[in-house]
Amino acid sequence: MSSATIADALREFLTLNELLDNAYWETSTLAHKDFVYDIISILHHELSELNKLSIQDHHYPYEIITEGIRHLKAKLESLSDQSENIVLRTSSRLDLHESITEVVKILDQQNHSSGDFK
Repeated sequence: MSSATIADALREFLTLNELLDNAYWETSTLAHKDFVYDIISILHHELSELNKLSIQDHHYPYEIITEGIRHLKAKLESLSDQSENIVLRTSSRLDLHESITEVVKILDQQNHSSGDFK
């Protein structure tokens, strides 16, 4: 797979953000809501920084901007593993799993280019 561009990262992060918002409202416990909200907060901070970039820069390779995003992969993998208990709607869970897979691919590219960041 070629290196993800800023545009690729924005697209996948925005999709994940929307699905996480749905998951937040579909969870039934405060602990699960807190867990999902933590991921939303990390993702939102990175998206805020990416949105500051010029549209003319969107063809450049994506590079992590915020420190918090470095912890996102582990949190997303944990959410994916626990999704059956957290996201109760099957369609939401499947869409979320697919989006998590794409975001993890982007984060893995960062891992290979800049060392391990778990």
